[in-house]
Amino acid sequence: MATKRVTTPVLEIEYEQAGEAGGPPVVLLHGFPYDVRAYDEVAAVLAAGGASVYVPYLRGFGGTRFLDDATPRSGQQAALAQDLLDFMDVLGLENAVVAGYDWGGRAACIVAALRPERVRGLVSVDGYNVQNLAYAGEPAPPEWERTYWYQYYFHSERGRRGLTENRDELCALLWRTWSPTWTGADAAFPASARSLHNPDFVDVVIHSYRHRFGLAEGDPRYQALEDLIAREPAITVSSVVLESGDDGVGGPSAEGDREYFTGPYAHRVLPGVGHNVPQEAPEAFATAVTSLLG
Repeated sequence: MATKRVTTPVLEIEYEQAGEAGGPPVVLLHGFPYDVRAYDEVAAVLAAGGASVYVPYLRGFGGTRFLDDATPRSGQQAALAQDLLDFMDVLGLENAVVAGYDWGGRAACIVAALRPERVRGLVSVDGYNVQNLAYAGEPAPPEWERTYWYQYYFHSERGRRGLTENRDELCALLWRTWSPTWTGADAAFPASARSLHNPDFVDVVIHSYRHRFGLAEGDPRYQALEDLIAREPAITVSSVVLESGDDGVGGPSAEGDREYFTGPYAHRVLPGVGHNVPQEAPEAFATAVTSLLG
């Protein structure tokens, strides 16, 4: 894939591109604490099939940079969604398949729900990947809660320091525990670790995990979008939901999210696959995207 950069109103976004210009556009979105390397095999398959593939580094990752030092380093979901829209606008991607997991899946779901005319199809790992901030204080089942330890850790200044000083060790631990059956996690991590040393990484991550629990204010520029998200809009575009069979964080959610998808819908369980679906099961992920390109 070729590495490129594009300037949006808030960011200079570094991204990788594969395939010929003019093919049906696909935007692939990574999560935390991963990067574009998660899509190397997926992008190759899609490009070989004629798609034009774009894989951006999210804010706080890789070579993506804020244009203004005064801009809040927000990691809230509305910021990620607006970044995706801005990225598509600048590149002239009027109607694309958007696909992602974790943070990237959240951005993809929000754009699909609120701007369906811009989305040809959606691939989302673990269903309706949108946070309902009004219910952030409600407890989850204890078995799920214990896997969220890192989120509660980041609520404290000790957690901020831990992420700053031990980011490689901490994030490699998350890779292993979130994908307990993926034997290649340790070998794959170093190629993505460099992206976690973006100068804004810690601030964006800490804000993300504090904002979603009501412990930090959002960037006012995204409040109108947050208000729309709070209505839990349905996703009307053609969607494929991939559910990890062996995800080490949280619990099953995709089947329970069915009511949020009112358009054409497919749900596929991936046995033996953990949190990092595109890197662990690239063929299944590429097949899901390809099914929406026809």
